[in-house]
Amino acid sequence: MGGGALHEGFLRHARFRWLKVSLAISAIAILAYALIDSSPRPNGGTPLGYTLGTIGALLILWLTLLGLRKRAMTRGRWSLKAWTSAHVYLGLSLVVIATLHTGFQFGWNVHTLAYALMLLVILSGIYGISVYAAIPAALSSNREEMTQTQMLDALRAIDRQLHDAAQPLTRHQADLVRKSLDQDPFGGGLVARLSGRYPRCATQRTFDTIRERTGPRPDLGDDPLERVDALLERKIAMLAQLRRHLRLKALLEVWLYVHVPVTFALIAALTAHIVSVFFYW
Repeated sequence: MGGGALHEGFLRHARFRWLKVSLAISAIAILAYALIDSSPRPNGGTPLGYTLGTIGALLILWLTLLGLRKRAMTRGRWSLKAWTSAHVYLGLSLVVIATLHTGFQFGWNVHTLAYALMLLVILSGIYGISVYAAIPAALSSNREEMTQTQMLDALRAIDRQLHDAAQPLTRHQADLVRKSLDQDPFGGGLVARLSGRYPRCATQRTFDTIRERTGPRPDLGDDPLERVDALLERKIAMLAQLRRHLRLKALLEVWLYVHVPVTFALIAALTAHIVSVFFYW
């Protein structure tokens, strides 16, 4: 089953059961906020504010349990698919619940910090859902029925052929090929991996220089330089495929480097928020 099918599976689980639950909770919270008279103005210190705050805090703690829940595979009402669906939709309902809890009162304090961190966690979660919907299919298409290990093996095989083919070349030409062989073609850090751009690629520079000598269409005769030209062209194509693969994997995984740490920061800020509220109550 592809990533898109899995994505539709947990979002559409039980005919959008958890979406309906989330909308119902949000509607009740909005109605209560609109109808209950709070003086002088609605805020987190009113009975409604405490109620919404308690619901929001319990929801946040429950939502953090998804990571532990993934370790237990069960079926039925509390299957992982159902739990993930609830995680997504109830997480979105927090935007309504927490915002009404604040009474739209914000400032430079731990309370607003907790709210901001919650929004960041939710936004990173939305990004995660989006990439899981689209990227697995793109990964599968880019691999062309090859695994990452097989693609790396193919790249190493081309490098071995390049090493042998470069032996008859002049010193200058052989040094160019050696730069292609010695450089880490995937270096450049996270920015390069996410962008898929490697402007200092020695292989591309070597190919451009040698192509100037061989012309646009080397005939692959007995000329060693033409054989190196053809091998460099194959290597560039393989590098492009691998770099796309690594870029898609990075886009698929990078959101977790925001979502998980910020979730822990949210729990810390939420704890400080609750303690400070009851300390000054």
